[in-house]
Amino acid sequence: MNISLRITALAVCFTASSSVLAEQWALQSLAKYRAELNACRQTYGGTRELPDVTFFLFGMGARTKLLYRDGILFDARSGRELQRWKVRREIIVPPDYTVSIETEDGTFITLREDSEAVWLEQDGQRIALDGTRSPVRLPDFAGKRFPRVLRVLHQEILVNLTDAGPVPNFFVYQRPWYRDAAMAALALKETGNLDLLKPRILGLRDPFDRNNNGETEPDNLGQVLFLISLVSDRNHPLVPKVLAEVQRFEKTGAEGKYILGRTDFAEHPVYQTKWLKYGLRALGLPDPYTVPRVADSYSALFWMDYREQHVPGNDSDDRGAYPYLGWACDHFHGTRKSPLSNRDYPLTWESRASQADYSGMELVSPAYVKQRTSAPQIWHASEAFLLILAEQASASQ
Repeated sequence: MNISLRITALAVCFTASSSVLAEQWALQSLAKYRAELNACRQTYGGTRELPDVTFFLFGMGARTKLLYRDGILFDARSGRELQRWKVRREIIVPPDYTVSIETEDGTFITLREDSEAVWLEQDGQRIALDGTRSPVRLPDFAGKRFPRVLRVLHQEILVNLTDAGPVPNFFVYQRPWYRDAAMAALALKETGNLDLLKPRILGLRDPFDRNNNGETEPDNLGQVLFLISLVSDRNHPLVPKVLAEVQRFEKTGAEGKYILGRTDFAEHPVYQTKWLKYGLRALGLPDPYTVPRVADSYSALFWMDYREQHVPGNDSDDRGAYPYLGWACDHFHGTRKSPLSNRDYPLTWESRASQADYSGMELVSPAYVKQRTSAPQIWHASEAFLLILAEQASASQ
């Protein structure tokens, strides 16, 4: 054998050996994740079945959104096929943001996302996929009880950040919702990723998102003030518009002034007033409002402060279709009743939402369209992330 052939043979052996080691590492990492995920489910509230569909999303933050499914890499927004492989075997490790593929001809390929970009690795080479070079902070949550689960929940938040802003699920919603955005912002503040939201927040000009059939929902007023406080101050051009709108929702009760209007097509004065007070305080603005002493099924959804201003009643805590409601109520009451999905990925979802266009999930699977379910879901991921992180922080103190 001549020298060049010998070098080639050695290179092939080295590549094959490295691929086998990488496969073994991926399988071990996946096993550790599954064990941790099962422990987390048992701790917090079990599972809810999602369609039996294996896929993974890439594109955290401002990056191009990519969908891997059945050996095909798609542009997840347009549905355009970018790459196709004849797959003998695949290993998806969600907390490592990695898909490893062995093709039918024995080629080993890895799709991997990190803090810099989404990479395609093959034959010892790696290239950043188009539109994915954009920095994102990706903590490993070392020292936490469920670090791998936290990494996946964090990814499910980040992958739903779009050019328009944070959306509940980018397949079925085109516009951001202030409520979901505010909860996602609370999570991203914990991980140092508020810069990803800054351009969208600085560009806000409407006090309302108008996403529920165009209604002007008063909880939006406090939510948008809070969002502004994270990247700006009271001089943001939207602040005076918000304060002007507050006046038309004002009511006066025995305890003082509060606000009242329709949120999700019903009156929720406690929830709405809590959000307003939270936003005003965040910007250092005068706050003449008092949380009314009335039962409000949304009261427990606001767990960030004003916990003593709560009249027990029937909580809106649907853990099936709208699991973020249950996770929020658990955070408020200190209970653990809320599920994650039965899949490795995604862990979060929303079903039967009135304003969602579930045809957008067709690219993932018709099964999601049939069930009128979208996944992953940013509010669900945020609530679960924040509760798990908060409880682990408390336990370490």
